[in-house]
Amino acid sequence: MGPVRLEAITWDRLGDLLAERLLDLEPADGSPWPRIAFDGAPAARPGDLAHRVCEALRVRGRSSLVVGAEGFLRPASVRLEYGHRDVESYYDGWYDTGALWREVFGPLEAGGDGRVLPDLWDPAADRATRSPYVRLPPGGLMLMHGPLLLRRWFPFDLSVHVLLSSGALRRCTPEDEHWTLPAFERYERETDPAGTADVLVRADDPRHPAWSG
Repeated sequence: MGPVRLEAITWDRLGDLLAERLLDLEPADGSPWPRIAFDGAPAARPGDLAHRVCEALRVRGRSSLVVGAEGFLRPASVRLEYGHRDVESYYDGWYDTGALWREVFGPLEAGGDGRVLPDLWDPAADRATRSPYVRLPPGGLMLMHGPLLLRRWFPFDLSVHVLLSSGALRRCTPEDEHWTLPAFERYERETDPAGTADVLVRADDPRHPAWSG
């Protein structure tokens, strides 16, 4: 497979085009709720794109809910059991995937009730958020953003990967988070998110993104 051709685009135009594509998306498993991944390292800011698409869907009359994976981090006592900078823990153990299946993906399966918990844990306060459940109407879309999403076997109906080159990732990641960079190198080797995602967005220069969809 040759290199992917990327076209220059603005963030506003990208949000509009993705929203238009999602209007016709039908889950293969018969669920009435399409589930979308916005995958990328924190420095790539995939959440910004998820919120942009949410707004573009809103003006088109479609309900959606943005869910940040960082709202499902494990408690610090579990997450940091092997230290604050353990790469293996970050890669495999920081996110409460069981809670994501139970509180987000399970309710959006065919036959589910659409009642989703938007977040569970506040990592800054290290306590439960106690957020209320949100009921997505049939046809409403769940837009999840976060890092390392495409290695979890979550049932996404469409995936968007926001890519940073290794140099840009290092430049854009705060120095005290550089210890996480080997996890993203491993993710690239093992999962190839740029090659497996349905939509690829390159954001090395955040003012001038490019995409292939």
